Order: sequence, then structure tokens, then C-alpha cells
Amino acid sequence: LSLSLSELTKGSYKIKYHADGVDKEPIEIDFTPPFRRIDMIDELEKMAGLNIPKDLLSEEANQYLKDACLKYEIKCPPPETTARLLDKLVGQFLEETCVNPTFIINHPEIMSPLAKWHRSKPGLTERFELFVSKREVCNAYTELNDPVVQRQRFAEQLKDRQSGDDEAMALDETFCTALEYGLPPTGGWGLGIDRLTMLLTDSQNIKEVLLFPAMKPQD
Repeated sequence: LSLSLSELTKGSYKIKYHADGVDKEPIEIDFTPPFRRIDMIDELEKMAGLNIPKDLLSEEANQYLKDACLKYEIKCPPPETTARLLDKLVGQFLEETCVNPTFIINHPEIMSPLAKWHRSKPGLTERFELFVSKREVCNAYTELNDPVVQRQRFAEQLKDRQSGDDEAMALDETFCTALEYGLPPTGGWGLGIDRLTMLLTDSQNIKEVLLFPAMKPQD
């Protein structure tokens, strides 16, 4: 990414971006490698002064995060699931600091149903998200290839979905059955080309850079 940017800008790793609109002062974004890395839970506890219970599936953890959101006046529309509460806190305390390219790493399992568990940190996953100008640009993780664990993750997601969380995943039995046939070690990686293009072209609206934007009906 840094190399491509350097080629586009004739040797520079820095760009100007009007994050608050063309009538405001632009911010400078520095793509000089290596990019900053922050561990999600550790950094959240540090920035917000929290001591989150280790068992994120517990009622204790859920109540603790509810209290934290209340303390900092962070609104989380129902249902107040642990994953949604964590996401709101991360958005407030971590994503807001990610102006220059920053990797947020080691997401909790409860937020990453398709990601494989971390090989040395229980309860976490081998996942990262890249943020630039406070926006997610990339999401990647080691794919979970254990069908037994995947079914358990889906079951936990289903509870959240039944409580009203539309973003929680449903039980995909076809996918779990496919995993039973075997999946070798696999990594998933997705980059938001449109969001990256917005940064490189100093566009404020994603509709300006969509290759095939939604069109209004002729009638």
C-alpha cells in the first residue's frame, strides 16, 4: 500500500485529505511504514481506564460494558449485546485516534465468529483491521476451519440475533457441513477499494468513486 502510494505521489508517503469537507483545513495522512499496531482490548482498557472481565460471554462482562458506555455517555441502541457494546467503545476510544494508518489487532472471539482463535491469547482471534482517517479500510483474519467450534460460534451469534441484533450471524449449517470435508489453513483479507480511492482522490462522498453507483429509476 505504501509503495503504491509512493508511486502515485512521485515518492511521497504523505497525502492531504479534506476529512471535514472541502471548505475545512485538510489533514495530512502519513503512510510511511511500518504502520502503528494496537491490541484492541489492551489499548481499550488503557485509553478508557477499564478492566474488562476476561470471560466476555458472561453476564458480568456485559453489565460491565453497559456501565462503561453509560459512564462515557456512549449510546448503544438495543440490543445491548457484548459485541455491540465493545464495538461502540472501540469506535469512541480507538478508531478516533486512527488518522494515520493503524492496525487494530487481536479482536475478541465474540466479535469475530468466522476468525480462528488466537494461538497464544485465549478468548481472542487472529484478526486485524486497518483504519485510515478514522475509517476502516481493510479487514483480515485467519479463517476458522474447525466445524465444531464454528457451530458453537454460530450458536452464540444466534442468541444475539434472536435478541434483535440484525448484524449477528445466523446458523449456517451448509457452511459447517462444508468445513467437515476439510479446509486447509486459510487467511481471509478484504480491502475497501472505494474507501481507499476516496482517500487518494480527496473525495468526501463514496458515491463519487463508485465504479457502478446505484442509479435512479428513469421513471
